[in-house]
Amino acid sequence: MTRSNLVGGEMLNWSDLHPGDARPAAAGAAAQALLAATLTPDANVLLAGPHAAEVVEYVASQVTLVDLLVRSAPDAEELAELLDTTKGQVFCGSLDRFAVEETAGTRRGMGGGVPGASAAGAVGGAGGGYDVVVALDGLERLVGPDSGGFGWGDCLARLSGLLRPEGILLLGAANGFGFERLVQPDISAALPRDEDWGREAGDRAPAGLKRVTVAVAGAGLQVEQTFAVFPSLVQADVALTEVDGLAAVVAARAVASRNEGPVLMDPYRVVLDAAEAGVAFELAPAWYFVVGAETPAVLPVGVVPEGEGVLLEEHLLMALRCDDQAELRRVVPQYVAWLGAGGAGSPDNVIVDGGSYRLFGEPQELDVVEHLRRFATRVLEGGGRVPWPAAADAHQLTGRLAAMAGITVPEPEFTPDEVIRPRGSAEQLQTVARLAEELADASARAILFEGTASGIRRSRPYRVGHAVLNPARVIRRRLKRVLKKVRR
Repeated sequence: MTRSNLVGGEMLNWSDLHPGDARPAAAGAAAQALLAATLTPDANVLLAGPHAAEVVEYVASQVTLVDLLVRSAPDAEELAELLDTTKGQVFCGSLDRFAVEETAGTRRGMGGGVPGASAAGAVGGAGGGYDVVVALDGLERLVGPDSGGFGWGDCLARLSGLLRPEGILLLGAANGFGFERLVQPDISAALPRDEDWGREAGDRAPAGLKRVTVAVAGAGLQVEQTFAVFPSLVQADVALTEVDGLAAVVAARAVASRNEGPVLMDPYRVVLDAAEAGVAFELAPAWYFVVGAETPAVLPVGVVPEGEGVLLEEHLLMALRCDDQAELRRVVPQYVAWLGAGGAGSPDNVIVDGGSYRLFGEPQELDVVEHLRRFATRVLEGGGRVPWPAAADAHQLTGRLAAMAGITVPEPEFTPDEVIRPRGSAEQLQTVARLAEELADASARAILFEGTASGIRRSRPYRVGHAVLNPARVIRRRLKRVLKKVRR
């Protein structure tokens, strides 16, 4: 006896909701925001593929009828119990076996699934009966290892056939060459996960935004909106139609929060640099494709600050890179004055628009020096250029910046733990190269000074002066010794 409907191709000893060696199910604030923007109370919905329990519960609370299709038998039982009082059914198996005559529309008003039903004849979607089909986890986990030859394109065609005319399809797609490939070493080839079982060569998802878009269009689907999802498809914190300006800062923070360990490059800086180059959307960790509906440009709404301006941290970093000390001396005192007037944000949390400043995010209750030190720390962690060789540590750089606003920073006791190390391997190499260049410049100046001093010693005026002054020095030393004896 089972609570779910077995349609064939089910995986009995596997879980996508609680994976032991695989990625978890799709979830996140952006996923729920997308569902909130597209679902209507009278819609009948198919959730295809693994979605986190909170996503399933949210959909069930918003619509009249919701069916679930998952390949894992334990997940199907868990979700069927979770939706025991909800109209709809849970189907367990592969998408290629999900093919019947009865449509979801004929089951409006029916109760939940019948425990123990295992015939595919109870499936509700094959005739094109769903108002909304949701596959935010992507298409790769809609089939199991027994469904050879049923690839990504076949899954997309089957899902589009489950839609009513003018229906809505919400599709997720992971990016195989996104920011994580740039900031984290890829060890999956050497250490494959349990979910990376052998598949036929053709059973691969399209690689890259362009190919995914072409594949969706080739299935006869008109994409209304495409979102870049950060930081990942299974942790969709934010989804953006444009990754630039302050939206790029939000995306960079999301990627950096997911990659807090050792990295090849600083994730935060990589995203912002990619946004400046206009390629951040193509390098996003994942995308959402919306077919048949209009949604807001930012999900969740309000996560990106409105209005003009740039992040103060980026403005100061640009001045440091360009060695524009005049701009630093202009902006730093203004920022300190803003803090004195009640502002509460470090440069990475403040937006500057001309001469005005406003908070970006939650207030930070720190004093002025701590705000400046936070910025100095982020500069050194990112391997940023510092125009003053003497300001090679966080305290000295903080003192330089504070002095521009007339603040004196006391000298603390040095401890080795306070040494700021660059965030990524690339930034470490940049810092080593910068320090090596500064050391070479200092060595060259020392050699030049020594050569100049040696030339002066060999010059005629120096030798004449030395010959004149040397006897006077000898007489002075002798008089001092005599006077010392007399005093005794």
